Amino acid sequence: MSTHTTTSSGLDPFTTEIIKEALNAIGDEMFVSLQRTSQSPIIYEVLDYCCGITDERGQLVAQGNGVGGFLGTMAFAVQSALEKFGPDGFVDGDIIVTNDPYSGGGTHLSDVSLVMPIFVGDTLVGFSANKAHWTEVGGKDPGSWTTDSVDIWQEGLQFPCVKLFHAGVQNQSVLDIIEANVRTPEMTLGDVWAQVASCRLGALRYRELCERHGVDKVRAAVRALLDYGEVLTRRELAKLPNGVYTAEDWIDDDGVSSNPIHCQVKVTVTDTEMICDFTGTDPQTRGPVNCTATGLDSAVRMVFKALTDPHVPANEGCFRPLKIVCPEGTVFTAKRPAPVSTYWDSMIFAADLVWKAMAPAVPHRLAAGHFMSVCADVTYTIHPDTGKPAILVEPNAGGWGAGCDQDGEGGLVCLGDGETYILPIEVTEFVYGIQVDRYAFNTAPGGEGEFRGGAGLIRDYRILSDDGGFITATFGRHKFVPWGVDGGNSGTGNGVEIIHADGRPSHLSGKTARYPLQKGDVARLITGTGGGWGDPRKRDRDAVRADLRDGFIDEETARTVYGLES
Repeated sequence: MSTHTTTSSGLDPFTTEIIKEALNAIGDEMFVSLQRTSQSPIIYEVLDYCCGITDERGQLVAQGNGVGGFLGTMAFAVQSALEKFGPDGFVDGDIIVTNDPYSGGGTHLSDVSLVMPIFVGDTLVGFSANKAHWTEVGGKDPGSWTTDSVDIWQEGLQFPCVKLFHAGVQNQSVLDIIEANVRTPEMTLGDVWAQVASCRLGALRYRELCERHGVDKVRAAVRALLDYGEVLTRRELAKLPNGVYTAEDWIDDDGVSSNPIHCQVKVTVTDTEMICDFTGTDPQTRGPVNCTATGLDSAVRMVFKALTDPHVPANEGCFRPLKIVCPEGTVFTAKRPAPVSTYWDSMIFAADLVWKAMAPAVPHRLAAGHFMSVCADVTYTIHPDTGKPAILVEPNAGGWGAGCDQDGEGGLVCLGDGETYILPIEVTEFVYGIQVDRYAFNTAPGGEGEFRGGAGLIRDYRILSDDGGFITATFGRHKFVPWGVDGGNSGTGNGVEIIHADGRPSHLSGKTARYPLQKGDVARLITGTGGGWGDPRKRDRDAVRADLRDGFIDEETARTVYGLES
């Protein structure tokens, strides 16, 4: 911590550093609490959530690691609560629930935020907040997201920033509405209480911090930390090459039509700011790939953090040099009542556009294009042992692009999923009654370069129930595959195949809704290989031989693409 930063706050640097570490610890403790008390595998195994603390104005102060695509969304949720109730509209013990994609810091309806004001005496000192993916939030489809919804009402319950608790007393009517409208009430309400406990824990720890050091000192430290986040970010921003960088690409389709969606960005970098202008991107779509301004902001923040200083704990000060320009009503800034249930296919696409524009200029920071999509699926069946409905909702991992001096990583979650995991095979089989026949690298040709892209994955799910089931899936970059850099080859696409019990294959597009599955059918989930970097024929000969030996390439690719002589 710089003494220049802390002097202006009136605090010595040691106290400020102690408060900073305490704030980060609060975010981490909230995170662990939510994981350990949740009832949903997508939370306690996948870690599809985030937690954090804001100041009394809703500025992010500390965040527990989780979904990268939620970076900043909690602050927007707090700010929407402040806009609705005003700073004087809260009392100690209140907890607000919101999932409004258009104004409540929301992304899609399954991502539900809880916001709790923190008081020391009668003074509002901040907010604890979390955001978690509920496996069920109602709507027309099990799992509460689909690829063919055409308005927000089809996608589930909407919580327009309402009080779940008032002065510590639960609003039973809201809980009753949730219980009556979701297909897994015990699991969903269990997750509600896990989020409540996490918020209360964060509030307790923040209150203890204020009581230990005094409210004025904590507030002064928070201001110093926000300013310091800005100082460090601007220092790194000044190291980036100034200029105007552009990129364009196409989202495969919206899930309802087969038409591709054109997107573009112009990134302007100066010593003091970065401006990302998405003007010219296609309008919002009839299908549910739209994201809203909250998602766009979080997407650009992810890449901005990677470009500046990814090691500095995220707070609102880090993003003061960032400006985002995008007209209302685009696929990145959709307006009510546009469907948004598969918002990640546009949100992460926005991040990928900035990434694509900047990668050649900052090769030490950014790799070639990765498989990009969350590659999410909802696999519904009847558990063969319990006879109860089982709704598997999950992301899938894939291949990342090569760097300018190293091969890409294989089998990692996408940019938007950050510090998350995929479901273990044991959980898939035990909790959902689905047999995993295969879990392997996808070694289809693609992503070759002087440094090759990381391999995607193949995961086979066999249906065991006599009642069968269905699969809904959205695997973006099915048509428009990951991009290479400096002569590196493009990667491979994501997709879903069905191998029927009689051996007959069905090749689905990147998006499918409620495709019927019978007992013995296998749903094959395929994620792509990342893009390559550099001319493949410059690849080290020993590296090519090692790839051939390890099964990442075949002999034809080694000979025709890499030029390896036998």
